[in-house]
Amino acid sequence: MSTDDTAVRADWPLYEVFLRGKRGLNHVHVGSLHAADDEMAVRHARDVYTRRNEGVSIWVVRSSAIVASSPSEKDPFFAPSGDKVYRHPTFYEIPDNVPHM
Repeated sequence: MSTDDTAVRADWPLYEVFLRGKRGLNHVHVGSLHAADDEMAVRHARDVYTRRNEGVSIWVVRSSAIVASSPSEKDPFFAPSGDKVYRHPTFYEIPDNVPHM
């Protein structure tokens, strides 16, 4: 690989890769990779992170597109839901005829 190829690849955007396993119910962050575009990111993620047929679904997201809350802001950010008791499972009564509860 020439130094020109390396310079071009360094300019490629960074993608975060999420994989859903065969028995998984949700996607889990498994790593990051650089790719020229979205389609290449999916192909590279498949090649790198699903070598043993362990995945059934792949998500790739540009790292620059991810927005997150800060752990230091958790109290003011999540506190408004605390006064909405109807969101808590203890607010509801479970009927006797509902099985396995």
